[in-house]
Amino acid sequence: MNESSPILNISIFGVFVLITLFVVIRASRNTKTAADYLAAGRAFTGPQNGIAIAGDYLSAASFLGIAGAIALNGYDGFLYSIGFLVAWLIALLLVAELLRNTGKYTMGDVLSFRMRQRPVRAAAATSTMAVSFFYLLAQMAGAGGLVALLLGITGTGGQALVIAVVGALMIAYVLIGGMKGTTWVQIIKAVLLIAGAGIMTVWVLGKYGFNLSSLLGAAVDNAPKAGEKLLGPGLQYGKTGTSKLDFLSLALALVLGTAGLPHILMRFYTVPTAKEARRSVVWAIWLIGIFYLFTLVLGYGAGALVGPDTINAAPGKANSAAPLLALELGGPILLGLIAAVAFATILAVVAGLTITASASFAHDIYANIIKKGKEEDKDSEVKVARLTAVVIGLVSIGGGIIANGQNIAFLVALAFAVAASANLPTILYSLFWKRFNTSGALWSIYGGLIVTITLIILSPAVSGTPTSMFKNADFDLFPLSNPGIVSIPVAFLLGYVGTILSKDKADPVKQAEMEVRSLTGAGAEKAIAH
Repeated sequence: MNESSPILNISIFGVFVLITLFVVIRASRNTKTAADYLAAGRAFTGPQNGIAIAGDYLSAASFLGIAGAIALNGYDGFLYSIGFLVAWLIALLLVAELLRNTGKYTMGDVLSFRMRQRPVRAAAATSTMAVSFFYLLAQMAGAGGLVALLLGITGTGGQALVIAVVGALMIAYVLIGGMKGTTWVQIIKAVLLIAGAGIMTVWVLGKYGFNLSSLLGAAVDNAPKAGEKLLGPGLQYGKTGTSKLDFLSLALALVLGTAGLPHILMRFYTVPTAKEARRSVVWAIWLIGIFYLFTLVLGYGAGALVGPDTINAAPGKANSAAPLLALELGGPILLGLIAAVAFATILAVVAGLTITASASFAHDIYANIIKKGKEEDKDSEVKVARLTAVVIGLVSIGGGIIANGQNIAFLVALAFAVAASANLPTILYSLFWKRFNTSGALWSIYGGLIVTITLIILSPAVSGTPTSMFKNADFDLFPLSNPGIVSIPVAFLLGYVGTILSKDKADPVKQAEMEVRSLTGAGAEKAIAH
């Protein structure tokens, strides 16, 4: 096997960083108002936004985590792809257009539309921060493992330095370019990622005469421990009743989580109309669906050409399957290119997450709670968003160093569980249940958040097993690694109970206005003309 060339890898990555920084600086020239900084002036078309959504959604988990999961666990790994893709149907049918019609910059706009503003906005911002933090952990951990592989860094100190560099770049993108610059980075990255994965897919299939059966057979032959089990369900999740339940819990979190992810929901505000929001989701579904078909070939290709033992022995373990496959196929040059694409993936996603969390704090907490929505504070809203981005960047660097070495597809699944539990019930109740009120919103957001995070802390993901985050501790009182099967129904129930028990009456006039606006787009925030 050819060896990785650290100097070549850094050079290719450096070129990507310089190009994207140039694009971000150019995009920032038109960033004058809060709408420019937080919603890109609502100037992107449906197809552009669809590509950017794909760029935002196809994270390090999709490329590195899922390819590794398929290489090591076969069919069970591919179920991540299925879950991530099916989730978009819920986002398209229930959320995208209605949310675009009702909100302005953040999820808090929708949730507080017919509620008491201050408590609901505070809850929405808290939930947004929590989801973004879990998602950022995954991306930062991916960055550490990836660069360790590329530069041959084995010590944790070197990987920590890499995570810090990624964090610094991410902060720079967000500070300079705002949502417009971040969107262009995501568009560039989506094109590179899908093209890179497509080239590798054709290359792998070409080695097996474009016969998928031959590829699957080679993967089975190269994994004597797993053998035929790679091709059927149960290798990872079918060992016990608990593991089967854990898989069901994971699937529920993946399928319901997307429609509650704040950094995905915010993308619907960057288009001028609800029609464009719909178009952008259709584009995103096609691009994401094609990419996840590629992961099937890449995962089994890594299993066949690299082998599970080599993957497990590499610095990033499962996360290094795709880069190792690139090295096997095209030597150091292809590895450098694919690694730069993977790094671009991480940078684009962390930039999107950071601007979402900082926008939520600036718009929901600063502008609407502290300043009570005064118009003259729009400039200071952008300043607060930038300052928050720096703080979030520093916190995520620290978290990424702690989470380094975990499977990133799994870490992202935890973020999905938080989104599905804390955000989705409140969004659906707000849009579709007339009686829903402020108490119900607070019960479902805070209740869903507390239940989910408590169950994650008490799960085997954090302690009690050799693959846990804290290997030497043991407080895994909850048996499932993903809490979705418990936390999602509990959050829906809490929203219902909180509404029924409360004497707080829903505002019928605001409710009617929200219903008309969400379904027709009348009165929705329009594009800003420059």
